[in-house]
Amino acid sequence: MRNFTFYNPTRIEFGKGKENHIGRYVRESGAESALILYGSERIRQSGLLGRIEASLTGKGVAFESMGGVVSNPKLSHVKKAIGLMTAKNLQAVVAVGGGSVLDSAKAISAGTRYDGDVWDFFIGKAEVKDAVPVFAVMTLAATGSEMNAYGVVTHDETLEKLAIYSPFLNPRVSVINPELMASVTPDYLAYSAVDIFAHCLDLYFSASYLPEYNAALIENILRTVMRTTAVLLENPADYDARGEFAWAATMALNGLTFVGVEGNSFDTHMVEHAMSALYNVPHGAGLAVVLPAWMTWYKRRRPERFQRFALQIFGVNDSGAGIERLKAWFKSIGAPLTLAEAGIPESGIDALADNAMGLARNWGMDGAYTKDSIVEILKLAVV
Repeated sequence: MRNFTFYNPTRIEFGKGKENHIGRYVRESGAESALILYGSERIRQSGLLGRIEASLTGKGVAFESMGGVVSNPKLSHVKKAIGLMTAKNLQAVVAVGGGSVLDSAKAISAGTRYDGDVWDFFIGKAEVKDAVPVFAVMTLAATGSEMNAYGVVTHDETLEKLAIYSPFLNPRVSVINPELMASVTPDYLAYSAVDIFAHCLDLYFSASYLPEYNAALIENILRTVMRTTAVLLENPADYDARGEFAWAATMALNGLTFVGVEGNSFDTHMVEHAMSALYNVPHGAGLAVVLPAWMTWYKRRRPERFQRFALQIFGVNDSGAGIERLKAWFKSIGAPLTLAEAGIPESGIDALADNAMGLARNWGMDGAYTKDSIVEILKLAVV
């Protein structure tokens, strides 16, 4: 293993009914008021929002509630929430939902303690040096946001989908109750599974040095996702399968798979962010299109690792066959495989490549990718 520093300050509260204690978790941080941030009104209709509000009230935590976070969260909504945080002098953010809600919460957290434009953090103009504490009650498992320091937001006007990062943005406490995820629709279960795969495989294939421990850990996460997805498509209420799926999502991007690794990058995410920014494609759906295309384009760079993936995950010896098995699995769970299936015309490839190159420059990946290479990848996703 190469030298590394590992630090993850997030406390996970896993299990049935843990959301009912969110008031205590917030109060333990010293916060006396909070913004409850969520997406759709389904959490109100299900009674979850009421339980969150009751828990906060029971511990003397004042709150304001704000919904409206969309699946590819917008900067304008983040700024509106920062305005509410400032006006009401709120001291914490409680995110109730999936990765998009938590992405927004992290940007709100940083922006509340910053006098400038919160977008400064996304474009590298400023560094997060303080933030209000973030708490999470997860209703969807996919992004790993519940136990990492990243958030992704789209600029409404420029259509740049960029990331914010800081150790200050790790949630203080995240609640993972598999029961709260039982209503996830089959399509979003599929998108979530693909997102976990991409988090793992971006690292697995791009790293110039990957310790055996990390490779085996990633392979176990992938096998767990495949096994539990099959169960959940048949029985969405299976608590044990839902719990293992959720923990696999957390483990895929909480930093453990990255320790001791060298030379890795988020290649498929770099391309997919352009798709969801320009066409509002669900992130996991976009990744289902990009990942096999990118693997086909990239496999000659790490042939031994692609062969290992094919053998360990699908039991075949040929790397090309491994990619075909992956595509077949994506199709079997209901994920799109082509640009057209994701609602993106072939004529949009040039604009997608331009947008992706902006992110490549932002992430320092423009030495490895050109517009022409991104066009090549996207053309592999046409049919």
